[in-house]
Amino acid sequence: MPASLTPPATIAFIGLGMMGKPMAGHLAAAGYRLRVYDASQQALSDFVGAHPAALATASARAAAEGADAVIAMLPDGKVVRQAVLDGPDAAASGLARERIVIDMSSSAPMGTRALAADLAARGLRCIDAPVSGGVRRAVDGSLAIMAGGAAEDVEQCRPLLLAMGKSVFHTGPIGSGHALKALNNYLSATSLLSMCEALMVGEKFGLDPTVMVDVLNTSSGMSNSTQVKARPFVIPRNYAAGFAMALMSKDLKTAAELADQMGVRADTMHAMADIWTDAMTKLGKDTDHTAIYKYLEELG
Repeated sequence: MPASLTPPATIAFIGLGMMGKPMAGHLAAAGYRLRVYDASQQALSDFVGAHPAALATASARAAAEGADAVIAMLPDGKVVRQAVLDGPDAAASGLARERIVIDMSSSAPMGTRALAADLAARGLRCIDAPVSGGVRRAVDGSLAIMAGGAAEDVEQCRPLLLAMGKSVFHTGPIGSGHALKALNNYLSATSLLSMCEALMVGEKFGLDPTVMVDVLNTSSGMSNSTQVKARPFVIPRNYAAGFAMALMSKDLKTAAELADQMGVRADTMHAMADIWTDAMTKLGKDTDHTAIYKYLEELG
């Protein structure tokens, strides 16, 4: 088994957005040597300003040069593939053989399998390790991480992943992490929408939404949505949980497509994908996902 990726291993981190920035920050705090890249020069300068030991690079390839592993935290699998393999300055071009690529983005599982096969043809290894917990848990380092790939590859990466999260689950072969992430977000989106509908009906009847949430959280209707999203984001209508409508819509499409690819009839999954796509179209891609309440209100 390859040596564990423990500090002070050199890590190329590609993607310093709302999730990637705090995740990479935890790696820096843990003692990893970081080579970072983002298409946004502002994101790069902000990160290096906060973590002066990190090295800002001009491309994904430059970040990967001399790295023991590459982490991609990007919007979707197509962007990951460009950054890692197909782009003119892709990370794979700067990596030594037998190094490992870790896709922590929310990507389509079948695309992840194809990427891993193409990387293997170049002598590189790959795992998928998407996360759950949102910006809040990225900041406090308590993310749940779903890792798909060969067992020895996941174990090599475990110390690295645990620097960013509280728990790491080996979900199975390559692509399984991304499959489970999409299915998890399907359940998350469904419970959020259901909670919002229940709150709307209750308020129309005259129930106090805060009392409703208190009861739900001690009853069988309890969910992550009632526990984490109702009081701070939905009831005050500030919609600031930190996860974009476009990302939720993408994950739901991924889940619905996976159901089709597996030959499973999943009518609710497809209906949810359609609803969230319509919400994104009407409210905007960057709107927070908790604004699904606003979407439902506007439907009347």
